[in-house]
Amino acid sequence: MKSVGITGGIGTGKSVVSHFLRILGFPVYDSDSEAKRLMNTHPEIRNKLIGMFGPDIYIGQELNRVLLARYIFVDLLLLQRINEIVHPIVREDFKYWCMRQKTAFVFMESAILFESGFENSVDEVWVVTAPEDMRICRVMARNNCSEEDVRQRISVQLDETEKCKKADQVIRNDDKKPLIPQILNCLNYKGRLEC
Repeated sequence: MKSVGITGGIGTGKSVVSHFLRILGFPVYDSDSEAKRLMNTHPEIRNKLIGMFGPDIYIGQELNRVLLARYIFVDLLLLQRINEIVHPIVREDFKYWCMRQKTAFVFMESAILFESGFENSVDEVWVVTAPEDMRICRVMARNNCSEEDVRQRISVQLDETEKCKKADQVIRNDDKKPLIPQILNCLNYKGRLEC
């Protein structure tokens, strides 16, 4: 079984690639969704977050994301501390999830694959990329937000060129080169694609 990490900046189309892989019958671990689930359910995460922020950080069984966002907005170093708690548990959860799968390939979709160190948990990395202006238009339409908001989010992410340099495969989602043949080509890896 080969494990593959799928990453790319906001608006590149990581989820589109993941959706197609699911249609083909491959399991895809959505690290963002799973991290949210684990932040609600994993006792170690829960205890450490309550230790950091007090019991109000949870409302019943759910993480109080509004309150957490307020803390992080004031002190960005808190985000790093939270990531140091959550990322190792997500990594372990992915490992055990992989053991339950029965396919030739398993995938992890993660917007922060390199930033979180998750690239060390997979055998291969695919980076989905698209021109910045196209990404901005996609996110504005999808999230009903301003161009300035999207540019701000792009500015705090690892640069696309840097991601492509670290990739085993690069998928261009630019509406010029058909997406599905690229994905199928990646599944039969023949050689490195460059950004």
